Amino acid sequence: MPELRVVSIGALAAHPLWGEREAVRTGHATTTLIRTGERTIVVDPGLPGQILAARLGERAGIKPVEVTDVFLTCFRPDCRRGLELFEDASWWISEREREGVGVPLAEGLKLAGERGQDELVETLRGDVALLSRCKAAPDRLGEGVDLFPLPGVTPGLTGLLLAEPRHTTLVCGDAVATGEHLEQGRVLTGAADVELARESLAEALEIADLLVLGRDNLVVNPRKTPF
Repeated sequence: MPELRVVSIGALAAHPLWGEREAVRTGHATTTLIRTGERTIVVDPGLPGQILAARLGERAGIKPVEVTDVFLTCFRPDCRRGLELFEDASWWISEREREGVGVPLAEGLKLAGERGQDELVETLRGDVALLSRCKAAPDRLGEGVDLFPLPGVTPGLTGLLLAEPRHTTLVCGDAVATGEHLEQGRVLTGAADVELARESLAEALEIADLLVLGRDNLVVNPRKTPF
């Protein structure tokens, strides 16, 4: 049976449902730790490596070298800021997200090179290198841990569904960003496909008893009967 722990609660750079229109803080994704069988999985390492290493010790008593797998719900920069902390782990992302991100990255790199935008070229080369190392995740990442597609905010955003005897838990990523987004049935501003994002939000609420929100904490699904 999988075991889940929130390592770090994320934040939006600007929270539109708080009336914020410009960045007022550094955005970072909620980071979750899942243990199942012999696998120790970090989901969305959004904090810088040094800070995340400290949080892992504080929240779970483990070191980065003990992590066997890293899963990215999407390839947004603030979902992967601490990715390189886990050099010895396998890096996973959904095939749809990998393909959806890879083509624009390659096109952007080519265009930046043609325009002589050296700083942008360097940044995009780094992104390409990270994405190249991320493997297309299988449907099941470990015992009781299954991929759950939630596209819309990004082309291939994918959560993780944990099946337990009494309830199910869904690690949502940015498909369900904060408590306010959950309560109001809202998707993130700037979603790649707003209608698809709304469908994914509805599906998340249909399937799970507990939700790990992309920029918030673990919460009970308000549409489910208490258990």
